[in-house]
Amino acid sequence: MDGMLRLIDARHDLRLAVRALAEMAPPGLPDLVVERAAEIVNAVRERGDDALIEYTRRFDWPGATPEGLAVQEDELARAFSEVDRDWLRALRRAKDNLYRYHERHAPRSWLQDFDGLLLGQHIKPVGSAGLHVPGMTASLPSTVIHAAVPAAVAGVPRVVIVTPPRSDGSISPERLVAAVECGVGEVYRIGGAQAIAALAFGTDSVPAVDKVVGPGNPYAIAAKQLVYGQVGIDSLAGPSEAVLIADASADPRLVAVDFLTQAEHTGDNLVVLITPDEGLLDQVVEHLDDLLLRLDRDEIIRQSLSDCGALVIVESLHQALDLANELAPEHLQLLVEDPFAWLSEVQACGALFLGPNSPVPLGDYAAGPSHILPTDRAARFSSGLSVHDFVTFTSVISASHRAVAALAEDVILLAEAEGLTAHAEALRYRVSSPGNQD
Repeated sequence: MDGMLRLIDARHDLRLAVRALAEMAPPGLPDLVVERAAEIVNAVRERGDDALIEYTRRFDWPGATPEGLAVQEDELARAFSEVDRDWLRALRRAKDNLYRYHERHAPRSWLQDFDGLLLGQHIKPVGSAGLHVPGMTASLPSTVIHAAVPAAVAGVPRVVIVTPPRSDGSISPERLVAAVECGVGEVYRIGGAQAIAALAFGTDSVPAVDKVVGPGNPYAIAAKQLVYGQVGIDSLAGPSEAVLIADASADPRLVAVDFLTQAEHTGDNLVVLITPDEGLLDQVVEHLDDLLLRLDRDEIIRQSLSDCGALVIVESLHQALDLANELAPEHLQLLVEDPFAWLSEVQACGALFLGPNSPVPLGDYAAGPSHILPTDRAARFSSGLSVHDFVTFTSVISASHRAVAALAEDVILLAEAEGLTAHAEALRYRVSSPGNQD
């Protein structure tokens, strides 16, 4: 690990750590990526299937045809014979956990009488949703259930999955099985910016949707940004991030294991360990080299640690939380004595993992909340994917004559002050008209 990880001493100046970590974090979407994504999006919007097939052939599947984009029912059914039975049972248990969590999280319509003024919210699912499931560096059937289950709980009547195929046009059977298990029968062999554009604008082969969610490469994320307004989106999630806060009570090998799990995604994952215990840092580093020898994706991990990995020594756990809140990471893990005592100091993170038995992979796969989370400090103002992303909230107002009469004078004064005399007249008429009595 010598030279691979940056060591930052923030005990006397927390701003030093903030600046250093900001420099290490992957940059936002480069102008060239946005420009190229815009070309793809515009081409699909203007030329539909012709452009969609052109880009799919260029980037993923040379033999792509419009007729072959949709995965057929027989292929979906055949996928079940190609997956491991134990894996399928594990997927189903994870899916059930997600259902339980999101059903508890689901909002409910309500109406309440406020002294003659009936107010409430009518909550209904969006008409259709498109789930982008990447699959280039790793097959991600877990992302299927983490996107599809909240949509299913919300009651979205049409759910579509787009996912990039292999060069022969096939899709991993695990992704197809996960789709069927979540009730999704509409799957297309497309990915990236061209898939996002197809979902937003529609083509002859891929009907448009109302909402597009899910992670992707920088081009897919840029495309989501570009089509926002034509469709809704969830977030602009970039490379994975993790901040671990540990104290002297933490098992250093456990800390090292958790540190490495968050560095094995794409090679540009920000991974930061913050501790007030300098001795713990030394012990963690001793375990990292040994653990790396046991892992399959060691090259990606080494790249992540070299480019985006840091060990930060702070004065106290209070200072550690201050730094974590400034970073607003996707994942925040508290490996400290009595982690619940620090919960009130956590202000911004996508998902919070408390205690030594709560590693991030629990959330990545089977705990319940979605692993599609805000990154790049977006946790300051946004949340992980949930049922709320697949519903709309419509305010409901129904006033009795008594209630409208009670509010009329105030509304008339406020409306006339803004020069909106027709607004004021709408209240005057109701108050004065004998036909409007309750």
